Amino acid sequence: MCGIVGYVGAQEANGRPLEVAMGGLARLEYRGYDSAGVALVTADRSRLVTAKKAGKLVNLSEALAAQPLPLATASIGHTRWATHGAPNDLNAHPHLSADGSIAVIHNGIVENFAVLRAELASRGVTLVSETDTEVVAHLLAETYAQTPDLAEALRLVARRLHGTFTLLAVHVDSPSLVVGARHDSPLVVGLGEGENFLGSDVAAFIAHTREAMELGQDQVVSITPDEVRVMDFDGNQVEPRRFTVDWDAAAAEKGGFASFMDKEIHDQPQAVADTLLGRTDAAGHLVLDDLRVDEAVLRQVDKIIVVACGTAAYAGQVAKYAIEHWCRIPVEVELAHEFRYRDPVVDSRTLVVAVSQSGETMDTLMAVRHAREQGAKVLAIVNTHGSTIPRESDAVLYTHAGPEVAVASTKAFLAQITAAYLLGLYLAQLRGTKFTDEVTTILDELRAVPEKIQKVLDGAETIRETARAMASTTSVLFLGRHVGYPVAMEGALKLKELAYIHAEGFAAGELKHGPIALIEEGQPVFVVVPSPRGRDSLHSKVISSIQEIRARGAHTLVIAEEGDDAVLPFADEVFFVPQTPVLLAPLVSVVPLQIFACELATAKGLDVDQPRNLAKSVTVE
Repeated sequence: MCGIVGYVGAQEANGRPLEVAMGGLARLEYRGYDSAGVALVTADRSRLVTAKKAGKLVNLSEALAAQPLPLATASIGHTRWATHGAPNDLNAHPHLSADGSIAVIHNGIVENFAVLRAELASRGVTLVSETDTEVVAHLLAETYAQTPDLAEALRLVARRLHGTFTLLAVHVDSPSLVVGARHDSPLVVGLGEGENFLGSDVAAFIAHTREAMELGQDQVVSITPDEVRVMDFDGNQVEPRRFTVDWDAAAAEKGGFASFMDKEIHDQPQAVADTLLGRTDAAGHLVLDDLRVDEAVLRQVDKIIVVACGTAAYAGQVAKYAIEHWCRIPVEVELAHEFRYRDPVVDSRTLVVAVSQSGETMDTLMAVRHAREQGAKVLAIVNTHGSTIPRESDAVLYTHAGPEVAVASTKAFLAQITAAYLLGLYLAQLRGTKFTDEVTTILDELRAVPEKIQKVLDGAETIRETARAMASTTSVLFLGRHVGYPVAMEGALKLKELAYIHAEGFAAGELKHGPIALIEEGQPVFVVVPSPRGRDSLHSKVISSIQEIRARGAHTLVIAEEGDDAVLPFADEVFFVPQTPVLLAPLVSVVPLQIFACELATAKGLDVDQPRNLAKSVTVE
């Protein structure tokens, strides 16, 4: 949920600790923007300097500019998505111990905070905020008084906490030390020259280094200017895995677009192309990134369950159509937060596919753990290297969408669908349900898709004009069939997320079973029309649905293939997309809906990058 950054350098260097903290928070603000704060450790061990303000990061910047700041050697920073306590100055992080010697920032939820708070109160400790995090600051101060080693004290405190957490802490007595702990919440290390970094995401330090280190579950890390030490919660020393980040800070900048969302919509041709790169060996066979499952096991799989949330779940719905068609394996798509609570039928012949942009989605991570406990193999489709879900899975297929900063997902959605197609083709190849030449043909069709997406983007002004004209609209419905159904649901979700208006996606065949009652004069309805080409086309049935709703006064906005003139008599507005094979069509048909939602919200004066009440990564269950 929250964004955290930590820094320590060899010497006082022209305000570098503050520069790193604020720069990192700017790149992490998508993780939470209810409030922000920093703590600086002075080199002379005289004091901790803190500043924190409710609202967006600019409020913190203004507060810092208004006060004199000492040179410092270490810093921690936090941008918050509120869970415990209202988003105000008092509840913003960092939180301090009673004597002001320790500062703590936190991502996650301490579920037993009420018990710990009562325990502290019984010893006369007064808490000034409503947060669970302040409890940790006071417990850490008490433990440090008995064990004056900050990393060891944090380890002991972490063992007492229930829930999910990443914690960073600094102490006034240790100006060249930042310590952190992680349990079910992300934390990575950045490795520099004479300086080191911590962050909830590599974006926190990517402007300074691309060399990084993974932290595992239940580990405590200490960084000084020249050293990184890691131990587990039992006190054993650990040697983490190093890796190199394959994108740079420029990839996280807007690049001249008005918003990150607009940029990321335009990144989609490259994101799809990059996700397809390097997927075949010299013999033309598909390969996965990191497969730790014997091929014989995959041949015996008799059921696939996709677990995901939100947009990723709609990517899973698209995957279901393709994988079942290519592999002849039944596929279920489960909302991850419901999966383990319904006692699902999972065994050693089940393949669970976990889809998550961040690789840290807590609902999905818990579903992964439950699946593995039941004996299933798990394959992760994620965008973020070094994240928890791929580390806890049996195999991983990385998307290569690059950083996605806007909270509402666009290019990650297309990359997830692309990766799911690759998985389906890999299994079809492995199980013999598709010949190599058939797989090659579909891959060639996939490689042609980025150019088609670009064509939609190049002709997007008509969509934008329509969106601006509809800025006062209060309700929009979306209809689709077959792979157009999850596209309709994703289109509705984007509009809800960005424009805060009523939007629903329906299977077009459901119209006569109830939703048609919503149709009244002037009701805008987007209809995703399937291709008229191919056997068993649903084209004529969807045309009939358009006629039904238009006869009842609906304003019909139709997405159809180029050359499909059959829609013209029944559409108030048509947005044509390039002809694409049926199963691959979502990669182009969803793009007009993304553009529409982004432009309509912009026309309403809303922040499309940081919609209200939402955070990029949901790291609590």
